[in-house]
Amino acid sequence: MIETHTLSTPTVGRYLVAPASPRSNAAPMLVGFHGYGQNAEILLEELRRIPGAARWTLVSVQALHRFYNTKTQAVAGSWMTSLDRERAIEDNLAYVSRVLAELRAERGHGRLVFAGFSQGAAMAWRAAARFPCKGLLALGGDLPRDVAESSHLALPPMLLGRGDRDGFYTADQLVKDLSLLQALGFRPESLTFEGGHEWGSAFLEAAGDFLERVRV
Repeated sequence: MIETHTLSTPTVGRYLVAPASPRSNAAPMLVGFHGYGQNAEILLEELRRIPGAARWTLVSVQALHRFYNTKTQAVAGSWMTSLDRERAIEDNLAYVSRVLAELRAERGHGRLVFAGFSQGAAMAWRAAARFPCKGLLALGGDLPRDVAESSHLALPPMLLGRGDRDGFYTADQLVKDLSLLQALGFRPESLTFEGGHEWGSAFLEAAGDFLERVRV
């Protein structure tokens, strides 16, 4: 008989920071999680496209599980697979907790918002459910079951988005997520824009408006 054992082991985490302008320990902080096969650099560039983003400290967290993109040979990342998923979720949340502790120690306690794209949207949902924050941007990724089924679930104001040609996060899934959130007592905002599985310009504009409202 084969026995399966799991254990936690240290690995190197990495995140990028673009300080707010002007730099201030009171600046609000937008912490983002990239999609599957992407990296922190890609997400940071998308966050910088949000109108008004320069007033925020932008943080792009690199997934712990790295591999080479077979087309570009760039180092890319994944948040988890189905193997040992529950343990991976807790490992990732412990990682986020350490990132937040470093950020708070170095950059103060300005308002915090989480953002995630595609697979990273699930991480943003989990972070928003675990750590006190003022908002959540979730683009192109569904509400994870482990979050939806959490006891005593608390979520901040949120904006959900998808492109109308997005084959990964479908219209039916968005409707399902909105219905579930509403049944749980939340009132999420949502936007379907013209585009695919991407940071569409209409969503960026909506994200800018959303951040301006939760910034103060």
